[in-house]
Amino acid sequence: MSLPWILTDHILNTKDSSMMECVLYPLDLYNDSAYYALTKFKKQFLYDEVEAEVNLCFDQFVYQLSEQIFTYYKHLAGSILLDKRFRAECASYGTCFHYPPANRYETLLKQRHVQLLGRSIDLNRLIAQRVNAALQKSLDLAISRFEAGDITGVCELEGLISVSKLTHKLLGKYITLDDFDAMFREANHNVLAPYGRICLHVFWELNFDFLPNYCYNAATNRFVKIKDITFTQPVARDKPPAAQPHFFWGTKALNVANSTIYGMYSGFVGAPHFRSICRLLGYQGIAVVMEELLKIVKSLIQGTLLQYTTTLMNVMPKLCKLPLYEYGSPGVLHYYQAQLTDIVQYSDVKTEMFQGFREVGNAILFCLLIEQNLSQEEVCDLLHAAPFQNILPRPYCKDGEKPETKLKRLEAKYAPLQVVQNVERLGTPKQAAIAREGDLLTKERLCCGLSIFEIILTRIKSYLDEPVWSGTPPMNGVMNVDECTEFHRLWSALQFVYCIPVGENEFTVEQLFGEGLNWAGCTMIMLLGQQRRFEALDFCYHILRVQRIDGKDEVVKGIPLKRMVDRIRRFQVLNSQIFAILNKYLKSSDTDNLPVEHVRCFQPPVHQSLAAVSGPQSATTIYMRPDGISK
Repeated sequence: MSLPWILTDHILNTKDSSMMECVLYPLDLYNDSAYYALTKFKKQFLYDEVEAEVNLCFDQFVYQLSEQIFTYYKHLAGSILLDKRFRAECASYGTCFHYPPANRYETLLKQRHVQLLGRSIDLNRLIAQRVNAALQKSLDLAISRFEAGDITGVCELEGLISVSKLTHKLLGKYITLDDFDAMFREANHNVLAPYGRICLHVFWELNFDFLPNYCYNAATNRFVKIKDITFTQPVARDKPPAAQPHFFWGTKALNVANSTIYGMYSGFVGAPHFRSICRLLGYQGIAVVMEELLKIVKSLIQGTLLQYTTTLMNVMPKLCKLPLYEYGSPGVLHYYQAQLTDIVQYSDVKTEMFQGFREVGNAILFCLLIEQNLSQEEVCDLLHAAPFQNILPRPYCKDGEKPETKLKRLEAKYAPLQVVQNVERLGTPKQAAIAREGDLLTKERLCCGLSIFEIILTRIKSYLDEPVWSGTPPMNGVMNVDECTEFHRLWSALQFVYCIPVGENEFTVEQLFGEGLNWAGCTMIMLLGQQRRFEALDFCYHILRVQRIDGKDEVVKGIPLKRMVDRIRRFQVLNSQIFAILNKYLKSSDTDNLPVEHVRCFQPPVHQSLAAVSGPQSATTIYMRPDGISK
């Protein structure tokens, strides 16, 4: 190559800030060479040679300079967003993450009229085109990296998008770039479609990995994937994309650091992941995912679970009473063990049936946790919007100060921020109407009391329309007591199965299925209106009540009574917590719909010896509230 390019290439490779502003000076030698070729030597072929080399060298110059500028600002953005505590911890061990040394790229980015061989070149525009392409590729690689992993990578995806967004903001001060939201929608394939690549991959992971393989634990509020045993085939995923470091976090060191940080989020699914899902999917994406989850729940309830429920209801004992306390807790346990032998020995209960309940429960929990995190995001949005809507906090007043005076002073101070008033004063009537509608929509986001989870429960309730769930009408006209025809009696039998203590090297039901199993059963009982009957007539609860009275600790047919009672108590507490949460959502609108207390009237049974003497007219009427045990 010629001397001008050697000098230019040296400046670009050394990245010396003192020489970077002068990187265009060597290119001016081409102007002199072309001038001498035409005017002094008067040789056209010499000019053609100079022009050909200029075309080649200038393209290479713009390519290298654009890549350096993008890498510099990506490195700067990654350094700014690197966790401060992580940086401090690494510094204490002798590992430092330096910010990129200052360079004078701003001067080059201001060049819009570079004279070269008689042509005026807009260097700013050429660099902007290549930086736009680099940012677009960076976003595409971030989403591709997420698609190559499981759902726990959603936190890293949000971090990569944040770095690209900050890079876009830093570069936007000097060059004209495309709108970042438009670039993100293009990379996400979400320009016209109602859902994008992120939404599709989230649902894919939920369907094939999250629902069938993760176990929920309410103590940590996390889902953890069981590694020792699975009930589904391994999920096939693409290979992660390979690219240069500046397309991810900026440098190799930052890539390693952030991989270490986000690797801590890979072993579970919890609140950080749900927050990231809410921010990335938005209302539209969340609606799509929940609609598809409801289809999965419907297919499970009306397919696998209905089939097993019908089969097990046929082998349930027709009558299963609550034995008297005089039998003692060992006798009660022996009675239920004999009554429920067919259920305990049914091979598919602890595999296929519990797996179906786990998937339904995980779907319900996902919807609940998504709404909780979405509400937190909405509260943050409302607090951020408050100063622009004339919503000011009550000022602190000392003795003798009037709060009205201080409040008026604050209103005057923040008056320039009031969007609606300023638009009404300075804008057109159409703009003012749009501003008022936007202000009203922002204020009413949480005030209207809408609940996604309540709608989800209502939809699931509509799937429980088969007679096997609600059972036959009671013979006494009030409620079934000893008859095993309703779903809550079957769930009592299933609860008896998983409350039996396991051996030393066996997996417990908590390890295999998590609390999603309990959430599915309690939700179905609640939606069928059988909560009170379940709590009053459950087999395990009766064993617990009797054992609390006699305090016996025996081994009944290989089952340690004390260990089983301890497990029953833990599940009783868990069931109570689940019922409390479900009651909060299901009864949120009951106070509006039922302003008057409704009372049902039942005629008490009359003993045969008194029926002929006194007749039915002497019977005393018994009044019961609708939330009593019969409900």
